[in-house]
Amino acid sequence: MNLKEYQGKDIFRDNGISVLAGFVVSRADSIGSKINSLSGEELVVKAQVLTGGRGKAGGIKIVKRSRVQDAVSELIGKDIKGFRIKEVLVEEKAAVLKEIYVSLAVNRVEKCLSLILCMEGGIDIEEISAKSPEKIIKAPIRGKDGLSHIDALCKDSIGVLGLEPGAAVKLADIIRKMHSIAVRYDAELVEINPLALTGHGFAALDAKLVIDDNALFRHPEFASGKEESLTDIEKEANKFGIQYVELDGDIAIIGNGAGLVMATLDVLHHYGGKPANFLDVGGGASVEVMEKSLELCMMKKPRGIFINIFGGITRCDFIAQGIVDFVGRKAIDVPLAVRMIGTNEQEGRRILEGKGISSLSSMEECAKKIVELAGSL
Repeated sequence: MNLKEYQGKDIFRDNGISVLAGFVVSRADSIGSKINSLSGEELVVKAQVLTGGRGKAGGIKIVKRSRVQDAVSELIGKDIKGFRIKEVLVEEKAAVLKEIYVSLAVNRVEKCLSLILCMEGGIDIEEISAKSPEKIIKAPIRGKDGLSHIDALCKDSIGVLGLEPGAAVKLADIIRKMHSIAVRYDAELVEINPLALTGHGFAALDAKLVIDDNALFRHPEFASGKEESLTDIEKEANKFGIQYVELDGDIAIIGNGAGLVMATLDVLHHYGGKPANFLDVGGGASVEVMEKSLELCMMKKPRGIFINIFGGITRCDFIAQGIVDFVGRKAIDVPLAVRMIGTNEQEGRRILEGKGISSLSSMEECAKKIVELAGSL
């Protein structure tokens, strides 16, 4: 489960990591005298939503003190990537000398936490990793003994990160505190992007904490936020017991079984497509579940829909009937690519063909087809 920025910063502050002074409001008229506690002629107004890319979406504003209330009014109620802005963080603006990226993330291959450092902060770490891997330092931290190497690692990284020796010592201390937070809060990710070097030392300008859902029973103070971490479509899917995760692409995915759906995502990506979602109808899906699944996918306004069914408990004729019933009720203006094999496969194909919908038996051919069709729109 993701925490909001201000929740992460509260944890940072409590564990000795410096953050900027600020306050959270849910209404513009509740600012009152709170703004008097902040210094500087310009302040930063930041939407508190559980998604990245807030800056590009207009969710972060740097404004004059006199414009803070207006900026808060402009943000409250706005939608960013399917998340409604209900709270806004107002904080001081830092005089930044240098920004770096630092995070601790669960490394499932090494079965430990891994440290990631980058000489550039405030950036998309995945993009930097792909284009300029030499700018990134990675190191596994295996248990408490792994922390003993942090001081040496930071000192060795002075040239890459562009830090003074004294700053490297302070960075090592911050990493140790991040490790303590990760262990205490069962975090899958503790990220500061960017960690800024100012005239007063380091300060976390952002905070991202992702807590393992399975450990929420140990952190009841955050359990109520689980529902808020879902997009509107994910909440709708939960009502019907449909496993749905919203993604950033434009080709919707429907499959049966988590493993098959994940394989479908990979195959689609291999052929140049970008998945808009993960949707698992589950075993033994009914006609009604298939119809609802298509409805959920269309809410994202995709450029195409890739349906991949391996019939075992799930019957292909039920899936096909759900498709034709939905198409009969709703005008779908995007292409469908259907791959069905298994239980009642021939009957399913007959139902689809009766409505002019073709199906394929190859997942790869189906992936190539939907990428081509979606790309032609």
